[in-house]
Amino acid sequence: MKLLDRKSAEIAQFFATLDEMLDSVSQTLKNRTPHLNDEKFLTNKDVCQMLHVSLRTLQDWRDNGIIPFVQIKGKILYRESEILNLLENTQT
Repeated sequence: MKLLDRKSAEIAQFFATLDEMLDSVSQTLKNRTPHLNDEKFLTNKDVCQMLHVSLRTLQDWRDNGIIPFVQIKGKILYRESEILNLLENTQT
């Protein structure tokens, strides 16, 4: 029976694989979007990328009632369905 220590190739490979899995999980958590009652919510960054606008333009649209949003304890979120609906209505 072979004893493995932290210098063995098998252990090094095991920890390298664990590090890759941790990076993958971290990236997934970082890119997740919150869901509530089967509704997907988007952040300011998500909506800016989707609509190709700046944060300042997005704020102006919120202030002028052009784009619907919800605010929960200071966090601004957008219902994905409302943003997609807005996009569909502006393209027709």
